[in-house]
Amino acid sequence: MKTKRSKLSVFDFAVAFLLLFAVSAELALAQAVAEAVPANATATTYGGGWECVKGYRKNADACIAMTVPENAYLTGSTYGVGWACQRGYQRQDDNCLAVSLPENAYLSGILGDTWLCDRGYKKLDETCAAIKVPENGYLSERSYENGWECDRGYRKDQATCVAVELPENAHLDFSGHDWNCNKPYRKRMQACI
Repeated sequence: MKTKRSKLSVFDFAVAFLLLFAVSAELALAQAVAEAVPANATATTYGGGWECVKGYRKNADACIAMTVPENAYLTGSTYGVGWACQRGYQRQDDNCLAVSLPENAYLSGILGDTWLCDRGYKKLDETCAAIKVPENGYLSERSYENGWECDRGYRKDQATCVAVELPENAHLDFSGHDWNCNKPYRKRMQACI
């Protein structure tokens, strides 16, 4: 036995579409009413919900003002404290305290919350001590160790630079602080044989 298939008319389809649209709009309106946006917040552009504006933090169903200490600025971050100290200040608990610069030092780092010593000085505890460069030496770019190097032809001997003594048939090595034998001689003890 054959059954007749009923065909939906354009009118029936339009009525069904309008009913579906009306139900969807009513659900969206009900969700928006249920999800009221509190003061100092904006509705999110995706999905439902809301987020606090800059300077406020979500706390249950409200946005509370963030406390920003003196010498700090808002970062716009929703995690952590939401603020950072200005250059030249460092965070200590919920405050921004000025970085204490010793004499002959300057602020360093991206945030300027640490310091380094000027050229010719090295960090010694919380001060910058002058580097004592011995005769036949020069300031190096290294701020660690002793901060100086010996000129070519001299080598370090504790806090001084002493001349490299070349034995017969020898020459200064590549570093300039030691020696090698000329060819065909070989190094034995302190001589070239």
